[in-house]
Amino acid sequence: MKLSSLEKVMYPATGTTKAEVIDYYARMAPVMLPHLADRPVTRIRYPHGVHDMQFFEKNVPAGTPNWIRRAGRDPVFPFIDDLAGLTFFANLNSLEFHVPQWRFEGEGRDAIPLNPDRLVIDLDPGPGTGLHEVSVVAVIVRDRLEQIGLASVPVTSGSKGMQLYAALPGAAHTSDEIRDTVQQLAQELTKKHPDLVVWKMAKDLRPGKIFLDWSQNVAAKTTICPYSLRGREAPAVAAPRGWDEVEAGAAGEQLRQLRMDEVLERVEQSGDLAAEIAMPRR
Repeated sequence: MKLSSLEKVMYPATGTTKAEVIDYYARMAPVMLPHLADRPVTRIRYPHGVHDMQFFEKNVPAGTPNWIRRAGRDPVFPFIDDLAGLTFFANLNSLEFHVPQWRFEGEGRDAIPLNPDRLVIDLDPGPGTGLHEVSVVAVIVRDRLEQIGLASVPVTSGSKGMQLYAALPGAAHTSDEIRDTVQQLAQELTKKHPDLVVWKMAKDLRPGKIFLDWSQNVAAKTTICPYSLRGREAPAVAAPRGWDEVEAGAAGEQLRQLRMDEVLERVEQSGDLAAEIAMPRR
């Protein structure tokens, strides 16, 4: 596999090059690959860096080597199984990797999409709010999920907000059923905390509140994969966090999005804080 344009600056604000992006993904592969395993991967590519055009890509692009596994018919998604696959797509200037809450069984045209094995609640801060308010709501949502027997994992998105994931034992319910359950939960919490939470996307309802985006559980939707970079001004990462950090953020301590050098150091010290929602490598 030939790597190209390694000196290209992908993040002008920090001078981060394509070589550094590829190096980040190579070093992050041991913890990131289980989160990608058997999930169809949508990429966001930035051919000239984050200061220029971008585009979503679901299909396997022309020229993809045959050792990249595929699934589906229209589109034909790639799987990212190993370091070589992750490097291949990073070399195509793919900064962001997005996946659904479900996996495929099998591969090729006959691959079967399974029921979701996790749910996700995207905490999206409205105007006038930030990670402090997001953290307050995250603790409320965590406690509510615990009441129904689900342990949740917080991931600061690398953008503005946070995702909460919870593994679903047995994968016994369809995406529509999980979507409906999470929507009901969002409606319930909006009634209990109308000054903090909103379950509708309407812009006029969102100032000063946190939108609980239940729709990310729809089968056709994807969320940013834990440990993926984001195509923002700086190389921030969708970073799994400890509940102690989120609780401190709710109590008023500063909580911020993390950059790739910080996440590399955290993983080296503590491993994957989101391991319970991942799958062992193939």
